Amino acid sequence: MTRRQISSGSKFEAEIGYSRAIVDGDMIWVSGTTGFNYEAMTISEDVTEQADQTFRNIKAAMEKAGFSLADVVSATYIFPRAEDFEPCWPVFRKYLGETRPAATAIIAALIDPRMKIEIQVTGKKR
Repeated sequence: MTRRQISSGSKFEAEIGYSRAIVDGDMIWVSGTTGFNYEAMTISEDVTEQADQTFRNIKAAMEKAGFSLADVVSATYIFPRAEDFEPCWPVFRKYLGETRPAATAIIAALIDPRMKIEIQVTGKKR
């Protein structure tokens, strides 16, 4: 299988020069994804709503590539505020609770101050 680029249709991908995801063989790497609703270009002020939308964005990219969230083997969560991590646990369980990938949480500033979470995942076909 050849390397494939997956796009979400976000204007940022073309403007910045990256892909939402890259597929190579039985692996997928999903770029850091935020809680923007790319169709409306809106983002909630609530961190748990952003986390939920982020997973919907990741899921859409993975499905477009023929993968599912069950294929996630690694997740990295990035938060500007440490206190936003624990409120997101139920969202993480909702989407990855059965899969239970290796995971890391990092506290770091994000590019847009409206962003309260960014998630990057890697997947491998089962």
